[in-house]
Amino acid sequence: MNQLKIGNLTIQVPIIQGGMGVGVSLSGLAVAVANEGGVGVISSAGLGLLYRNLSRDFLEASILGLKEELRIAREKTRGIIGVNVMVAMTNFADMVKTSIKEKADILFCGAGLPLDLPSFLTAGSKTKLVPIVSSGRAAKLICSKWISTYKYVPDAFVVEGPKAGGHLGFKQEQITDEDYRLCKLVSDVQHEVREVEKEHHCRIPVIAAGGIYTGSDIYDIMECGADGVQMATRFVTTNECDASDAFKQTYIDAVEKDIGIIKSPVGMPGRAIVNSFIDKVRAGKKHPFSCPFKCIKTCDITSSPYCIITALFNAFKGNFEGGYAFAGTNAFRATKITTVKEIFAELLEDFNKKKDEFLKKKV
Repeated sequence: MNQLKIGNLTIQVPIIQGGMGVGVSLSGLAVAVANEGGVGVISSAGLGLLYRNLSRDFLEASILGLKEELRIAREKTRGIIGVNVMVAMTNFADMVKTSIKEKADILFCGAGLPLDLPSFLTAGSKTKLVPIVSSGRAAKLICSKWISTYKYVPDAFVVEGPKAGGHLGFKQEQITDEDYRLCKLVSDVQHEVREVEKEHHCRIPVIAAGGIYTGSDIYDIMECGADGVQMATRFVTTNECDASDAFKQTYIDAVEKDIGIIKSPVGMPGRAIVNSFIDKVRAGKKHPFSCPFKCIKTCDITSSPYCIITALFNAFKGNFEGGYAFAGTNAFRATKITTVKEIFAELLEDFNKKKDEFLKKKV
């Protein structure tokens, strides 16, 4: 695999570990990925729940928790560490400011368009800004806004397709529509990006995400033009993943039919491993619900049958009576707990095998 360059950062292996909240990708997983030459990513979602020992105030605990996760990561790796911050979070600004202040290498921002993200940069800050988009139109809009308002060109784009886990930036009917397959989305974003590159004499890498599980998958999407990949689901069933053993076991126990699309309280479809909790919600059995955190801007307390952040936090701890696990379309393919190092070795071997096969056919 070729190196991936984002600004002045050189990523030896063009694999970015996707941010997974609540608590699934913290410093433990991020460090392990960074030490293998990829980009390790800490999810900022729900840190106020994980760090309640530092403050009973959710917003303050979130800031303190992110500082602590970045501190731990910096002590354990010289590799590249990023932070994932969802635009839809009510504490989006806090998490962005903290990431920049604590010198995170890269900020990945999705679940909404981060149109004002460059406004948070401070003098001398070196944090790279990478929006997560689901269309060429979104990439074009972000480029236009950032350049006209802030004179800032995006450092890269992550293009997330409909096979990803968690919340999806697509309508229900688009998820299975071939017009929204990842290869086409990558091409659409690249088309918009190339125009910006020509005008501003720069390079904007396009990173593909959603449903990428093997080295062969990586080879195929790079043949479509992607400069790198983002993978999340593949890293859940590792020793280094920060979730509970019970969370990881749900992936191993899942079969293909268990992974489905759910309607999330935040107003977006999501992909998860369907369990009894989800079955009860679908059956209209309301769960006792309050909103102590006000964590997501688009979550409507008057119509939500449950609290999304509490459900994900429960799953992170292994309590599936009160929650569920988000997962990508290929989560059922996990069969055992392994290590990040073993996954990188397997991905590279599989990638090179596919590459050799392709070259032999050309000859």
